[in-house]
Amino acid sequence: MNPLLPDSAASIFYDGIFAEPRLDHPESLTVGPDGAIWCGGEAGQIYRLDLDGPRLELAASTGGFTLGLAHLGDGRLLTCDLKHAAVFQTNLETGESTVFATGADDVRFRFANYIVTGPQGEIYVSDSHQFREPGPGIFRFTADGSGELWYDRPLDFANGMTMAPDGTAVYVVETFGRRISRIPINGDGSSGDAETVAEFAGALPDGIAFGPDGLLYVGCYEPSQISRVAADGTVEVVVRDADAHTLCHPTDVAIIGSTLYATNLGRWHISSVDLSALLDG
Repeated sequence: MNPLLPDSAASIFYDGIFAEPRLDHPESLTVGPDGAIWCGGEAGQIYRLDLDGPRLELAASTGGFTLGLAHLGDGRLLTCDLKHAAVFQTNLETGESTVFATGADDVRFRFANYIVTGPQGEIYVSDSHQFREPGPGIFRFTADGSGELWYDRPLDFANGMTMAPDGTAVYVVETFGRRISRIPINGDGSSGDAETVAEFAGALPDGIAFGPDGLLYVGCYEPSQISRVAADGTVEVVVRDADAHTLCHPTDVAIIGSTLYATNLGRWHISSVDLSALLDG
């Protein structure tokens, strides 16, 4: 499948290999209320990347391995931590990080991976369970840390998530299932049954975000590419890096205007992809 965009559409936006602080194999990212990109590192770092410059600063650290991040809007940043099998909350004024949750319903996290918030402030956390061993699932919490195992059916390595634009469903990547699933949010807040939105032949999807065109954009860990799910469910390759350099095992993605930003777990930089040719076409 030929990519929709030329190789030149992708570039290294921020190279952190020799920066101070060093950008340490970032896995996830989110856009904060301040307009900056926030991302994590493999030693528990929590970074803030100001797009004006750009300038990187180390905001806090858990001492673990930072995966998914989400701002709560009250001065707290939630982060999934692989090493500690927990979700941490960081006070962005003080930089202090404390445990927010280790699970719910007497079920502990095994692989807390990603966080997304709902329109009423609900907090959803995907648990990847274990490599090659599907299991539950998705937890849901309130802002005080109380929660439940919201989706208790097996998912094949639940990974990145995004909320439907209308707030009626959670979209979740099942990386080793090579698919994206949509889980409806019922009127009473409970979960509906997962339904397949798109399947990825020969690729491992990781992170997802809705673009301004209403389509899902997907960071694929292998091969190193950004994909897009068309309205009919067809998976299209937006841009691919056969050399795995500009895009090197991209994981999570975020879109600001007509620019897609991607973390690269395989290297030390943030990539950007100019989507204007697709969005303006």
